[in-house]
Amino acid sequence: MSKFMYQASIPVMARMLGNLKRILKKAEKHAAAKKFDPSVLLNARLAPDMFALTRQIQIASDSAKGCAARLSGAKIPVYKDTEKTFQQLYQRLDKTIAFLKKADKKAIEGSENREIVLQFPSMTVKFNGMDYLTGFVLPNFYFHVMAAYTILRHNGVEIGKRDYLGPR
Repeated sequence: MSKFMYQASIPVMARMLGNLKRILKKAEKHAAAKKFDPSVLLNARLAPDMFALTRQIQIASDSAKGCAARLSGAKIPVYKDTEKTFQQLYQRLDKTIAFLKKADKKAIEGSENREIVLQFPSMTVKFNGMDYLTGFVLPNFYFHVMAAYTILRHNGVEIGKRDYLGPR
């Protein structure tokens, strides 16, 4: 049984969501220091057809909890996507990290060949566990974490690569 599936998913995503929470705290302090409404940052986006910061965080959270659940055979928790404040986003990230930390490590470690089926409005996609993790979840997860980081950096929040990578 390979330990890769667990090691490449749960600890990595939990760590990045924790880094994202620290980055959001810097963003909230930035808005307070510059005396502007924090919703400016929460609703910011880099392009008109891109999701705003809040949605980027929701999708990163959804990617992580969906991965943990699908790879372990658990039920995916449903969050309502109603966050409108930094505090609500912190709570969502905390809830997601807590779910990840409770994931069944043994079930995930044996999930390389588990069939994963995703139903989208226009199609159904089937993966084995390894392809799902490495070819779908991780690229999608990192895309949305990086989009959140980039939106904040673009809007003047003083963050850098060390914030993105987080403490060791």
